[in-house]
Amino acid sequence: MDASTVAECRQIEAAVGGADEVRRRTGSAAVERFAGPQIRRFAVTEPAAYERTGVIHLVSSFLASVLTGVNAPIDPGDGAGMNLLNLSTGRWDDDLVAATAPGLAARLPGLGSAGAACGPVAPWLVERFGVRPGTPVVVWSGDNPSSLIGVGGWQPGTMAISLGTSDTCFAAMRAPRVDPEGCGHVFGNPAGGFMCLICFRNGSLAREHIRDLHGLTWRQFDVDCLAATPPGNGGNLMLPYVVPEITPRVLAAGLRRRGAASFEAGGEAASDVRAIVEAQALSLRLHSQWIGEAPTALRLTGGASRSDGIGQILADVFQAEVERLDVGNSAALGAALRAAQAVDGLPWAALTARFCAPVAGRRLRPVAAHAGLYGDLLKRYAALEASCRAGG
Repeated sequence: MDASTVAECRQIEAAVGGADEVRRRTGSAAVERFAGPQIRRFAVTEPAAYERTGVIHLVSSFLASVLTGVNAPIDPGDGAGMNLLNLSTGRWDDDLVAATAPGLAARLPGLGSAGAACGPVAPWLVERFGVRPGTPVVVWSGDNPSSLIGVGGWQPGTMAISLGTSDTCFAAMRAPRVDPEGCGHVFGNPAGGFMCLICFRNGSLAREHIRDLHGLTWRQFDVDCLAATPPGNGGNLMLPYVVPEITPRVLAAGLRRRGAASFEAGGEAASDVRAIVEAQALSLRLHSQWIGEAPTALRLTGGASRSDGIGQILADVFQAEVERLDVGNSAALGAALRAAQAVDGLPWAALTARFCAPVAGRRLRPVAAHAGLYGDLLKRYAALEASCRAGG
């Protein structure tokens, strides 16, 4: 949530030819919370402290260094979230490194594969905790790349959607395409290749707002309201910006309703519930099209993934089968699976089939007859979003 480095982001972009060039090289626009702009701010505001700094780690590579006792490398999954790693070369980008801070190249660790060991455990772990000498430490990664493995989404075709306070989707990619709007991100996939990540701030926050607005229980929200309204909601559409949004970038919060006069005036509970859920599903599909391939399966996690009504709308909007996962901490599970694969050479397919299998009997299949309806609604939703954004 750090937005203190806006000036630094613009300075880095200007130094290499603009925001599009940063996006082309690194997979993301210059982002305030990313390590590159943060390093630049540190170097400019605290030059003496920066001068005394020997190595600049990410949390992931720092903790791996603690475990091994030597400077561990940064992997492409976490490293891509720095605005410093060139996706096409897999190396630190000389121009961006120079634009970020003086002498930064000498302060960055090396880069290493997330599927390789970076050394044995340090002696202090052996002495203090009795860890077996020589136990290998696999290169650490970030939470999102590890979560991709933890939900079994290591290969293209499966999109994982986490329905939490914010809604997040991520998927393996065949090629490192970039989002022309600059909202989505491209990182390294720990299983090889690349992955995308797209975050929507208005997830459960928006669903809870509608629930509370009409004084509903979750059962009434899911069963009574979603079941009582037809797919497409009679043409009634809603833009779900209860809080400012980052995908797409919307600074002015507020619900926007379009449709029947009664709906625009406030709507009934059932219409509002379906409108918010359909809007979120349509936005997910609209703002993931830059990936360049449609998913054949959606894997849902998070609290709202238990809702059959929400799951069915996602299945119909994407025309893809929905699977539910019973994974409590997909990042930790993914890290453990990465270690097993790297050390023992176990194939990804076998590992994910055993530990990331969907919950039996919880699949939802798309209704083919709804494909055209939601295809038309997607066009109307995109036009409504574009119109409202143009008008501020």
